[in-house]
Amino acid sequence: MPISQKVPTWALAPAVLAVLAVISYQTIIAPENLKGTKNILSGAKTIPLPAHGPESLAWDPQGEGPYVGVVDGRILKWSGDGLGWVEFAYTSPHRGNCSKHEVVPTCGRPLGLRFEKKTGDLYICDGYFGVMKVGPKGGLAELVLDEAEGRKVMFANQMDIDEEEDVFYFNDSSDKYHFRDIHYVTICGERSGRVIRYNKKTEEAKVVLENLLSNNGLALNKDGSFLITCESATGIVHRYWIKGPKAGTSDIFTKVPGHPDNIRRTPTGDFWIALHCKENRIGRWMVYNQWLGKLAEKTVSLKLLVALFNGFKPHGIVVKISGETGEILEILEDKEGKTMQYVSEAYERDDGKIWFGSVFSPAVWVLDRK
Repeated sequence: MPISQKVPTWALAPAVLAVLAVISYQTIIAPENLKGTKNILSGAKTIPLPAHGPESLAWDPQGEGPYVGVVDGRILKWSGDGLGWVEFAYTSPHRGNCSKHEVVPTCGRPLGLRFEKKTGDLYICDGYFGVMKVGPKGGLAELVLDEAEGRKVMFANQMDIDEEEDVFYFNDSSDKYHFRDIHYVTICGERSGRVIRYNKKTEEAKVVLENLLSNNGLALNKDGSFLITCESATGIVHRYWIKGPKAGTSDIFTKVPGHPDNIRRTPTGDFWIALHCKENRIGRWMVYNQWLGKLAEKTVSLKLLVALFNGFKPHGIVVKISGETGEILEILEDKEGKTMQYVSEAYERDDGKIWFGSVFSPAVWVLDRK
Protein backbone atom coordinates (compact mmCIF):
# COMPACT_ATOMS: atom_id res chain seq x y z
CA MET A 1 0.00 0.00 0.00
CA PRO A 2 1.44 3.39 -0.93
CA ILE A 3 2.37 5.55 2.04
CA SER A 4 0.18 8.30 0.72
CA GLN A 5 -2.92 6.06 0.71
CA LYS A 6 -4.94 6.51 3.88
CA VAL A 7 -6.91 3.81 5.68
CA PRO A 8 -10.62 4.73 5.76
CA THR A 9 -11.88 5.76 9.20
CA TRP A 10 -14.70 3.24 9.04
CA ALA A 11 -12.16 0.42 8.70
CA LEU A 12 -10.48 1.41 11.97
CA ALA A 13 -13.69 1.50 13.99
CA PRO A 14 -14.07 -2.29 14.54
CA ALA A 15 -10.45 -2.58 15.68
CA VAL A 16 -10.85 0.33 18.12
CA LEU A 17 -14.08 -1.14 19.48
CA ALA A 18 -12.42 -4.54 19.90
CA VAL A 19 -9.54 -3.00 21.88
CA LEU A 20 -11.96 -1.02 24.05
CA ALA A 21 -14.02 -4.16 24.68
CA VAL A 22 -10.96 -6.08 25.86
CA ILE A 23 -9.85 -3.22 28.10
CA SER A 24 -13.36 -2.80 29.51
CA TYR A 25 -13.66 -6.51 30.25
CA GLN A 26 -10.29 -6.72 31.99
CA THR A 27 -10.84 -3.61 34.13
CA ILE A 28 -14.58 -3.75 34.87
CA ILE A 29 -15.97 -7.26 34.43
CA ALA A 30 -13.22 -9.87 34.77
CA PRO A 31 -12.94 -11.60 38.19
CA GLU A 32 -10.06 -10.29 40.26
CA ASN A 33 -6.82 -12.25 40.44
CA LEU A 34 -5.91 -13.16 44.02
CA LYS A 35 -2.35 -13.68 45.23
CA GLY A 36 -1.25 -16.78 47.07
CA THR A 37 -4.19 -18.99 46.11
CA LYS A 38 -3.95 -22.71 45.38
CA ASN A 39 -5.55 -23.59 42.06
CA ILE A 40 -6.33 -27.21 43.01
CA LEU A 41 -10.11 -27.53 43.07
CA SER A 42 -10.27 -28.74 39.48
CA GLY A 43 -8.74 -32.00 40.75
CA ALA A 44 -11.72 -32.83 42.95
CA LYS A 45 -13.91 -35.89 42.28
CA THR A 46 -17.35 -35.10 40.85
CA ILE A 47 -20.43 -36.94 42.12
CA PRO A 48 -23.40 -36.13 39.82
CA LEU A 49 -26.90 -35.58 41.18
CA PRO A 50 -30.32 -36.23 39.61
CA ALA A 51 -31.27 -32.59 40.31
CA HIS A 52 -29.61 -29.18 40.49
CA GLY A 53 -28.46 -27.14 43.44
CA PRO A 54 -27.09 -29.18 46.39
CA GLU A 55 -26.63 -25.93 48.32
CA SER A 56 -25.75 -27.46 51.71
CA LEU A 57 -24.45 -30.79 53.02
CA ALA A 58 -24.98 -32.65 56.29
CA TRP A 59 -24.11 -36.01 57.84
CA ASP A 60 -26.43 -37.74 60.32
CA PRO A 61 -25.33 -38.75 63.87
CA GLN A 62 -24.34 -42.19 62.55
CA GLY A 63 -21.97 -40.59 60.05
CA GLU A 64 -24.06 -41.50 57.02
CA GLY A 65 -24.46 -39.12 54.13
CA PRO A 66 -24.03 -36.55 52.92
CA TYR A 67 -27.60 -35.33 52.74
CA VAL A 68 -28.25 -32.44 50.35
CA GLY A 69 -31.21 -30.22 49.53
CA VAL A 70 -31.97 -29.66 45.83
CA VAL A 71 -34.08 -27.26 43.78
CA ASP A 72 -37.20 -29.44 43.62
CA GLY A 73 -37.64 -29.26 47.40
CA ARG A 74 -36.25 -32.71 48.24
CA ILE A 75 -33.51 -33.82 50.59
CA LEU A 76 -31.40 -36.56 49.01
CA LYS A 77 -29.04 -38.95 50.79
CA TRP A 78 -25.83 -40.30 49.29
CA SER A 79 -25.76 -44.06 49.90
CA GLY A 80 -22.45 -44.83 48.22
CA ASP A 81 -21.47 -45.78 44.70
CA GLY A 82 -23.75 -48.82 44.72
CA LEU A 83 -27.10 -47.18 45.55
CA GLY A 84 -26.23 -43.58 44.70
CA TRP A 85 -28.68 -40.86 45.73
CA VAL A 86 -31.93 -41.88 47.42
CA GLU A 87 -34.85 -39.66 48.44
CA PHE A 88 -34.94 -38.94 52.18
CA ALA A 89 -37.32 -36.02 52.77
CA TYR A 90 -39.09 -33.05 51.21
CA THR A 91 -40.32 -29.69 52.48
CA SER A 92 -43.65 -29.42 50.62
CA PRO A 93 -46.45 -31.92 49.94
CA HIS A 94 -47.13 -30.18 46.61
CA ARG A 95 -45.01 -32.27 44.24
CA GLY A 96 -47.01 -32.18 41.00
CA ASN A 97 -45.15 -29.45 39.09
CA CYS A 98 -41.72 -29.58 40.76
CA SER A 99 -38.70 -29.19 38.48
CA LYS A 100 -35.29 -30.78 38.95
CA HIS A 101 -33.65 -27.87 37.15
CA GLU A 102 -35.24 -24.69 38.49
CA VAL A 103 -37.06 -23.50 41.59
CA VAL A 104 -40.85 -23.72 41.83
CA PRO A 105 -41.90 -21.78 44.97
CA THR A 106 -44.73 -24.16 45.95
CA CYS A 107 -42.21 -27.00 46.10
CA GLY A 108 -39.94 -25.15 48.53
CA ARG A 109 -36.19 -24.68 48.37
CA PRO A 110 -34.14 -26.37 51.13
CA LEU A 111 -30.93 -24.45 51.82
CA GLY A 112 -28.91 -24.80 55.04
CA LEU A 113 -29.06 -28.26 56.68
CA ARG A 114 -28.12 -29.27 60.25
CA PHE A 115 -28.59 -32.51 62.13
CA GLU A 116 -29.30 -32.45 65.85
CA LYS A 117 -27.10 -35.18 67.26
CA LYS A 118 -29.15 -36.08 70.33
CA THR A 119 -32.46 -36.54 68.47
CA GLY A 120 -31.35 -37.34 64.92
CA ASP A 121 -33.72 -34.66 63.62
CA LEU A 122 -32.67 -32.80 60.49
CA TYR A 123 -33.31 -29.05 60.58
CA ILE A 124 -33.85 -27.35 57.23
CA CYS A 125 -33.74 -23.68 56.31
CA ASP A 126 -36.20 -23.40 53.43
CA GLY A 127 -35.92 -20.28 51.28
CA TYR A 128 -39.72 -20.00 51.08
CA PHE A 129 -41.30 -21.65 54.11
CA GLY A 130 -38.99 -20.87 57.05
CA VAL A 131 -37.22 -23.29 59.40
CA MET A 132 -38.45 -26.89 59.21
CA LYS A 133 -37.44 -30.25 60.60
CA VAL A 134 -37.84 -33.92 59.78
CA GLY A 135 -37.21 -36.97 61.94
CA PRO A 136 -34.54 -39.66 61.42
CA LYS A 137 -36.84 -41.64 59.12
CA GLY A 138 -37.38 -38.74 56.75
CA GLY A 139 -40.60 -37.97 54.88
CA LEU A 140 -42.51 -34.68 54.89
CA ALA A 141 -40.83 -32.01 57.02
CA GLU A 142 -42.85 -30.00 59.54
CA LEU A 143 -42.68 -26.28 60.13
CA VAL A 144 -40.80 -25.09 63.22
CA LEU A 145 -41.16 -21.34 62.73
CA ASP A 146 -41.81 -18.80 59.98
CA GLU A 147 -42.01 -15.58 62.01
CA ALA A 148 -39.87 -13.65 64.49
CA GLU A 149 -40.84 -10.53 66.43
CA GLY A 150 -43.85 -9.91 64.24
CA ARG A 151 -41.98 -10.15 60.90
CA LYS A 152 -42.37 -13.00 58.47
CA VAL A 153 -39.30 -15.13 57.82
CA MET A 154 -38.99 -14.66 54.07
CA PHE A 155 -35.58 -16.15 53.33
CA ALA A 156 -34.34 -18.68 55.91
CA ASN A 157 -30.83 -19.48 54.75
CA GLN A 158 -28.28 -21.18 57.04
CA MET A 159 -28.32 -22.19 60.69
CA ASP A 160 -26.32 -23.75 63.50
CA ILE A 161 -27.44 -25.55 66.65
CA ASP A 162 -26.19 -25.12 70.22
CA GLU A 163 -27.30 -28.43 71.69
CA GLU A 164 -26.07 -27.62 75.21
CA GLU A 165 -28.30 -24.56 75.41
CA ASP A 166 -31.08 -26.20 73.34
CA VAL A 167 -31.23 -23.24 70.96
CA PHE A 168 -30.43 -22.63 67.32
CA TYR A 169 -29.49 -19.55 65.33
CA PHE A 170 -30.36 -18.90 61.71
CA ASN A 171 -30.22 -16.24 59.04
CA ASP A 172 -33.27 -14.57 57.52
CA SER A 173 -31.52 -12.97 54.55
CA SER A 174 -34.29 -10.59 53.51
CA ASP A 175 -37.77 -9.45 54.51
CA LYS A 176 -38.62 -8.71 50.86
CA TYR A 177 -37.21 -11.46 48.65
CA HIS A 178 -37.41 -15.24 48.61
CA PHE A 179 -34.63 -17.51 47.36
CA ARG A 180 -35.33 -17.27 43.63
CA ASP A 181 -34.41 -13.59 43.69
CA ILE A 182 -31.28 -14.11 45.78
CA HIS A 183 -29.06 -11.89 43.64
CA TYR A 184 -31.51 -9.01 43.78
CA VAL A 185 -31.07 -9.17 47.57
CA THR A 186 -27.37 -8.54 47.00
CA ILE A 187 -27.84 -5.36 44.94
CA CYS A 188 -31.02 -3.85 46.39
CA GLY A 189 -29.09 -2.08 49.16
CA GLU A 190 -31.76 -2.75 51.76
CA ARG A 191 -30.32 -3.86 55.09
CA SER A 192 -33.20 -6.12 56.02
CA GLY A 193 -31.24 -9.24 56.90
CA ARG A 194 -31.21 -10.52 60.47
CA VAL A 195 -29.94 -13.31 62.70
CA ILE A 196 -32.58 -15.01 64.82
CA ARG A 197 -32.17 -17.08 67.99
CA TYR A 198 -34.81 -19.74 68.64
CA ASN A 199 -35.24 -21.32 72.07
CA LYS A 200 -36.62 -24.79 71.54
CA LYS A 201 -37.95 -25.09 75.10
CA THR A 202 -39.84 -21.81 75.24
CA GLU A 203 -40.44 -21.59 71.45
CA GLU A 204 -39.32 -17.97 71.58
CA ALA A 205 -37.75 -16.42 68.47
CA LYS A 206 -35.58 -13.37 69.17
CA VAL A 207 -33.68 -11.18 66.71
CA VAL A 208 -30.09 -10.85 67.96
CA LEU A 209 -28.49 -9.12 64.96
CA GLU A 210 -30.13 -7.04 62.24
CA ASN A 211 -29.56 -4.38 59.56
CA LEU A 212 -27.47 -6.84 57.55
CA LEU A 213 -27.09 -6.71 53.77
CA SER A 214 -27.94 -10.15 52.34
CA ASN A 215 -26.49 -12.18 55.22
CA ASN A 216 -25.91 -15.72 54.07
CA GLY A 217 -23.67 -18.19 55.93
CA LEU A 218 -23.75 -18.70 59.70
CA ALA A 219 -21.78 -20.90 62.12
CA LEU A 220 -20.99 -21.10 65.83
CA ASN A 221 -17.38 -21.20 66.97
CA LYS A 222 -16.00 -24.25 68.73
CA ASP A 223 -16.91 -23.30 72.32
CA GLY A 224 -20.19 -21.59 71.43
CA SER A 225 -19.06 -18.19 72.71
CA PHE A 226 -19.81 -16.44 69.42
CA LEU A 227 -21.23 -16.96 65.97
CA ILE A 228 -20.18 -15.51 62.64
CA THR A 229 -22.36 -14.56 59.71
CA CYS A 230 -21.32 -13.19 56.32
CA GLU A 231 -22.85 -10.61 54.00
CA SER A 232 -22.91 -11.86 50.41
CA ALA A 233 -23.07 -8.32 49.09
CA THR A 234 -20.01 -6.91 50.86
CA GLY A 235 -17.89 -9.91 51.87
CA ILE A 236 -17.94 -8.68 55.48
CA VAL A 237 -18.05 -11.38 58.17
CA HIS A 238 -19.75 -10.21 61.38
CA ARG A 239 -19.18 -11.74 64.79
CA TYR A 240 -21.95 -11.82 67.40
CA TRP A 241 -20.89 -12.56 70.96
CA ILE A 242 -23.14 -15.05 72.76
CA LYS A 243 -21.20 -15.56 75.99
CA GLY A 244 -18.63 -13.68 78.07
CA PRO A 245 -18.15 -9.97 78.84
CA LYS A 246 -19.06 -8.95 75.26
CA ALA A 247 -22.27 -10.98 75.14
CA GLY A 248 -24.98 -9.27 73.11
CA THR A 249 -22.55 -7.14 71.11
CA SER A 250 -21.14 -7.56 67.61
CA ASP A 251 -18.04 -6.57 65.65
CA ILE A 252 -16.45 -7.24 62.27
CA PHE A 253 -14.54 -10.52 62.31
CA THR A 254 -12.98 -10.35 58.85
CA LYS A 255 -13.62 -9.64 55.17
CA VAL A 256 -13.32 -12.18 52.38
CA PRO A 257 -12.35 -11.47 48.74
CA GLY A 258 -15.64 -12.24 47.03
CA HIS A 259 -19.33 -12.91 47.55
CA PRO A 260 -19.66 -15.50 50.34
CA ASP A 261 -22.27 -18.19 50.77
CA ASN A 262 -22.30 -20.86 53.51
CA ILE A 263 -19.90 -21.20 56.44
CA ARG A 264 -18.81 -24.49 58.02
CA ARG A 265 -16.58 -25.00 61.04
CA THR A 266 -13.65 -27.36 60.53
CA PRO A 267 -12.75 -30.23 62.90
CA THR A 268 -9.99 -28.02 64.34
CA GLY A 269 -12.22 -25.00 64.93
CA ASP A 270 -11.43 -22.84 61.92
CA PHE A 271 -14.01 -21.99 59.24
CA TRP A 272 -14.43 -22.69 55.54
CA ILE A 273 -16.37 -19.99 53.69
CA ALA A 274 -17.56 -20.78 50.18
CA LEU A 275 -17.58 -17.91 47.69
CA HIS A 276 -20.16 -17.76 44.93
CA CYS A 277 -17.59 -15.84 42.92
CA LYS A 278 -14.69 -13.42 43.29
CA GLU A 279 -15.24 -9.68 43.24
CA ASN A 280 -15.13 -7.48 40.16
CA ARG A 281 -15.56 -3.78 39.64
CA ILE A 282 -19.04 -3.84 38.15
CA GLY A 283 -20.29 -5.92 41.06
CA ARG A 284 -18.88 -3.43 43.56
CA TRP A 285 -20.50 -0.55 41.68
CA MET A 286 -23.93 -2.18 41.95
CA VAL A 287 -23.52 -3.09 45.62
CA TYR A 288 -22.22 0.27 46.82
CA ASN A 289 -24.33 2.54 44.58
CA GLN A 290 -27.92 1.84 45.49
CA TRP A 291 -29.33 3.75 42.51
CA LEU A 292 -27.36 1.53 40.13
CA GLY A 293 -28.45 -1.61 41.95
CA LYS A 294 -32.09 -0.51 41.82
CA LEU A 295 -31.73 0.22 38.09
CA ALA A 296 -30.21 -3.23 37.48
CA GLU A 297 -32.99 -4.84 39.51
CA LYS A 298 -35.59 -3.34 37.16
CA THR A 299 -33.76 -3.76 33.86
CA VAL A 300 -31.37 -6.75 34.07
CA SER A 301 -32.50 -10.37 34.03
CA LEU A 302 -31.39 -12.59 36.89
CA LYS A 303 -29.38 -14.75 34.50
CA LEU A 304 -27.47 -11.75 33.16
CA LEU A 305 -26.96 -10.37 36.67
CA VAL A 306 -25.33 -13.63 37.79
CA ALA A 307 -23.10 -13.55 34.70
CA LEU A 308 -22.03 -9.96 35.39
CA PHE A 309 -21.06 -10.74 38.97
CA ASN A 310 -18.91 -13.73 37.99
CA GLY A 311 -17.40 -11.90 35.03
CA PHE A 312 -19.02 -14.25 32.49
CA LYS A 313 -16.55 -16.82 33.81
CA PRO A 314 -18.10 -19.13 36.43
CA HIS A 315 -15.42 -20.43 38.78
CA GLY A 316 -14.95 -22.18 42.12
CA ILE A 317 -13.38 -20.66 45.22
CA VAL A 318 -13.36 -21.25 49.00
CA VAL A 319 -11.58 -19.43 51.82
CA LYS A 320 -10.38 -20.84 55.13
CA ILE A 321 -10.22 -18.39 58.04
CA SER A 322 -8.92 -18.71 61.59
CA GLY A 323 -11.57 -19.54 64.16
CA GLU A 324 -9.85 -17.26 66.64
CA THR A 325 -8.71 -14.19 64.71
CA GLY A 326 -10.56 -14.28 61.38
CA GLU A 327 -7.24 -14.22 59.52
CA ILE A 328 -7.37 -15.75 56.04
CA LEU A 329 -5.36 -18.97 56.24
CA GLU A 330 -5.86 -20.46 52.80
CA ILE A 331 -7.68 -19.89 49.51
CA LEU A 332 -8.47 -22.77 47.16
CA GLU A 333 -9.62 -22.15 43.60
CA ASP A 334 -10.73 -23.65 40.33
CA LYS A 335 -9.90 -20.48 38.42
CA GLU A 336 -11.20 -21.67 35.07
CA GLY A 337 -14.27 -23.42 36.44
CA LYS A 338 -13.18 -26.71 34.84
CA THR A 339 -14.70 -28.80 37.62
CA MET A 340 -16.32 -26.51 40.20
CA GLN A 341 -18.64 -23.56 39.68
CA TYR A 342 -20.89 -21.55 42.01
CA VAL A 343 -19.57 -23.21 45.17
CA SER A 344 -22.02 -22.73 48.04
CA GLU A 345 -20.44 -24.75 50.85
CA ALA A 346 -17.18 -26.44 51.85
CA TYR A 347 -17.53 -29.12 54.53
CA GLU A 348 -14.31 -30.61 55.90
CA ARG A 349 -14.61 -34.06 57.45
CA ASP A 350 -12.44 -35.73 60.08
CA ASP A 351 -10.82 -37.91 57.41
CA GLY A 352 -9.35 -34.85 55.69
CA LYS A 353 -11.76 -34.90 52.75
CA ILE A 354 -13.54 -31.67 51.86
CA TRP A 355 -17.00 -31.93 50.31
CA PHE A 356 -18.37 -29.07 48.23
CA GLY A 357 -21.93 -28.09 47.37
CA SER A 358 -23.25 -25.74 44.70
CA VAL A 359 -26.25 -23.46 44.52
CA PHE A 360 -26.74 -24.14 40.80
CA SER A 361 -24.74 -27.17 39.59
CA PRO A 362 -26.14 -30.76 39.49
CA ALA A 363 -23.23 -32.24 41.45
CA VAL A 364 -21.20 -32.28 44.64
CA TRP A 365 -17.43 -32.60 44.69
CA VAL A 366 -14.91 -34.28 47.00
CA LEU A 367 -11.29 -33.22 47.45
CA ASP A 368 -9.03 -35.65 49.31
CA ARG A 369 -6.16 -33.51 50.61
CA LYS A 370 -4.36 -36.46 52.18
